[in-house]
Amino acid sequence: MKWLSVALVLVLIYLQFRLWAGDGSFAEVVRLQKQIEQQESEIQNLRERNRMLALEVHELKTGMETIEERARSEMGMIKDGETFYMVVEKPGAADKKE
Repeated sequence: MKWLSVALVLVLIYLQFRLWAGDGSFAEVVRLQKQIEQQESEIQNLRERNRMLALEVHELKTGMETIEERARSEMGMIKDGETFYMVVEKPGAADKKE
């Protein structure tokens, strides 16, 4: 009977160890849940980014306004009949603004 009690106590200790520190322990479950939340957040951000890119692609395929806006901002292009003005600050003027 004494050996049975010792064996049961050892099994109980082993099971408690697995519950708190082994595979599938509470700590591991909490860590995995946090990891899932982080990945779901990242997926949501990527879905929003994909949606915005899809809208931009659609605009570029269908609308001339978007293409014109990009040409003006990224390439410095102007329309016929427009006058381009470039404002150049004096050297050291940027330091005085701060």
